[in-house]
Amino acid sequence: MKRSTAQEMMDMPGNPPDLLADDLSNLRIINRYLGGYRGVLRALGRLIAEHDLDNFSLLDVGTGSGDIPVAIAMWARRKRLTARIIALDPEPLTVQTAVDQTREYPEIGVVRGDGMTLPFEPASFDFVLSSQMLHHFSEEAILAMLESWSQVARRAIIVSDLVRHPVAYHGIRLLTRVFTRNIMTQTDGPLSVQRAFSLNEWRNLFARAGVGSFRVFPSFPFRQTTLISVGR
Repeated sequence: MKRSTAQEMMDMPGNPPDLLADDLSNLRIINRYLGGYRGVLRALGRLIAEHDLDNFSLLDVGTGSGDIPVAIAMWARRKRLTARIIALDPEPLTVQTAVDQTREYPEIGVVRGDGMTLPFEPASFDFVLSSQMLHHFSEEAILAMLESWSQVARRAIIVSDLVRHPVAYHGIRLLTRVFTRNIMTQTDGPLSVQRAFSLNEWRNLFARAGVGSFRVFPSFPFRQTTLISVGR
């Protein structure tokens, strides 16, 4: 399966607000049940242990409706860790949804901003997280973002994303047609898999970025989580 360069509906301007809001709700369900949280929390736990931290700051780039930051905040509370989390997204309705979803979590702040040009000073966060966001972009844009994020992260970049595979494509295509009538979810779910990279392609991208040593951890189903140490 070759990588697709087709644009996902979510990335197109002028989407009806109700369509986008329903798609964001569907994505929260998919993240919950198809491993969207598991890899991120395992990676974060590994980094916290390696750096022997009892508090941490994290920037979630392309946060969507903020469900990943909520999962992190809940995990940190259980672990008795002090967390400061900023959820960043460029789309106004998505940002408002994230604000609504995170109201009960004072450790989470929501900021409207572009992942290509982060509105933060160098070394502002211990960790920069990208969850299911990089596959939306070209290889050149990904390399540029990783370089930019390496300046903002003090310790590491966490990349959690899909792995392109025919089984993943047909699986999510069937699943989205069964559980929703939302055309954006039905279109973007399979297309996200087509836009993703194989494990070897992910490794090559991180090597080309050259921003730090990296470890790629495959996870079920058809995902990878990568830790890039920036060594600040």
